[in-house]
Amino acid sequence: MKVVKVVAAVIREGGKIFATQRGYGKYKDFWEFPGGKIEAGETPEAALKREIREELDTEIEVGSLLDQIEYDYPEFHLSMSCYSASVKAGELRLKEHEAARWLAADELETVNWLPADIQLLDAIRAYANQA
Repeated sequence: MKVVKVVAAVIREGGKIFATQRGYGKYKDFWEFPGGKIEAGETPEAALKREIREELDTEIEVGSLLDQIEYDYPEFHLSMSCYSASVKAGELRLKEHEAARWLAADELETVNWLPADIQLLDAIRAYANQA
């Protein structure tokens, strides 16, 4: 099975987490944490900064690794490194996503997450509630 290595940013501001809705592909309309594929020679942190710049026109500060998710989709195996992040410069502008929301910890279940991202919710809830 093909392995796809990706990174995801869990952007927190004021106790809320930034979530995006896919606007394309088989999983269109599902919600996810923004990010994307790691290119050859890139560190996960560099890939995450590049992906957020490309997708959201924003510079982020990448923090610690929150979780490592391994998930089998029918077409491929996803290996996703999920990092805490904060906005360093710019405003989050949707360039590829259909919609976005800032969600409090108790609102995480109000959107239809991608299957792999569902596995993150407990770690995200704890992260969102940190002072």
